[in-house]
Amino acid sequence: MKDANMVRGAAGAAALVLVAASSASAQRPVDWDALAQEAAQLLSAYIRINTTNPPGNEPTAAAFLRRVLEREGIPVTVWEPAPGKANLLARLKGTGERRPIVLLNHMDVVPASPEYWSVDPFGGVIRDGYVWGRGALDMKGLAIAQLMSVLAVKRSGVRRTRDLIFLATADEEIGGALGAGDVVANHLDWVRGAEFVINEGGDIALGSGGRVLYYGVGVTEKSPFWLDVIARGPGGHGSVPRQEAAPHRLVRALELIRNWETPVTVLPVVERYFRDIAITADPDLRPLFADIRRAVEDPASLATITRNPSHNALLRNTMSITVLSASEKTNVVPAEARAELDVRLLPGQEPAAFLGALRGLVGDEAITIQPQGIGWAATGSPSDSGLLRAVETVARRNDPGAIITTLMLAGFTDCHYFRERGIACYGIDPFRVPEAESRAVHGNDERISIANLRFGTKFLYDVVRELSR
Repeated sequence: MKDANMVRGAAGAAALVLVAASSASAQRPVDWDALAQEAAQLLSAYIRINTTNPPGNEPTAAAFLRRVLEREGIPVTVWEPAPGKANLLARLKGTGERRPIVLLNHMDVVPASPEYWSVDPFGGVIRDGYVWGRGALDMKGLAIAQLMSVLAVKRSGVRRTRDLIFLATADEEIGGALGAGDVVANHLDWVRGAEFVINEGGDIALGSGGRVLYYGVGVTEKSPFWLDVIARGPGGHGSVPRQEAAPHRLVRALELIRNWETPVTVLPVVERYFRDIAITADPDLRPLFADIRRAVEDPASLATITRNPSHNALLRNTMSITVLSASEKTNVVPAEARAELDVRLLPGQEPAAFLGALRGLVGDEAITIQPQGIGWAATGSPSDSGLLRAVETVARRNDPGAIITTLMLAGFTDCHYFRERGIACYGIDPFRVPEAESRAVHGNDERISIANLRFGTKFLYDVVRELSR
């Protein structure tokens, strides 16, 4: 029996060698330059589908993505959670040895004003090595990079220990209730077993000359708490000014709000971020970043740190005055004037406590401050996980010695829907975008370089490969 077992063992070993050899021979090299050109053409066509939200037009976008995926033999499910809305899920099957990975993106975009653009924002123009248009960065460009990374995995024939789920959703730009919210509320079984969701919300920060300063992975984000500020007072003719008029009351209240320096709070994830990037900062900032808790206790140091609006937003609750409305005629004093505030709260902050403090600051009984309704508690994902280790491996393969850090977003993404259901969600933006170009997000002349499409697609492909070993 011993000899027979040895024979069977030898035969089994030989079979494993044959399987490994067959698997290796099945792997086909990826032509990344050709893939980048394909990605550029797909992104151009995708941008030409105007998904400005409202109304969104996501069914047309989903149909476009469906055609691309089904041409590759990848099963696709599209459903409409409401008339005029659509979500899409495609699954590239693996062996099931490890839990699935979800590549999450949203199909809708914010409005664009053509008069401020140098190209048609929905023309999908390819020019000067860039693809131009609304959504090129937020987030149709990243969606195409995710899509192409899935196609590269399939086409190359590499062994897949995990299912890869490509998930394109509606309505992210207005809160995501009919998009990612619908997925977790009504179709959670389709993603329930996933180990990681990869979404927008990361950063590859660049310094002078395009040098990479650090790779940042989003692990948490501030929560929105949007408010209406409504002032009321006597209406009348514009020729007779009254200090108690609604517009005057509103202006006084907004000036108090604009100048309010909310209390500083240093969260652990933010402390790590500043400590990690200290070596990349200007010499006068390095000691402050290295010990941010101590630095913020000194008024002069705090003023130096918070002079940068992005750094300020990481350390306190913030408010932006975004909408103003009052009379529709110059010579009419309205009985009501309104403003809207985009409030972002740090994780752990109580909305009711913030609202009470704001009302106390304004101190005017003729002014009502009330929530608009949008809001949720901040959520987070572990700062030490297999996904973060995979990102670190791939990042340092591209940039030896690169700093890898965790981020708290001042904005919000759809990650919270999945984190609330116990699924770790991380922000990974795999593009090396200069700061001047990144300002085009929600702005004018949004664009992404074809070189970035190439780099980002391969980066995501490599991360998936690392996670599938």
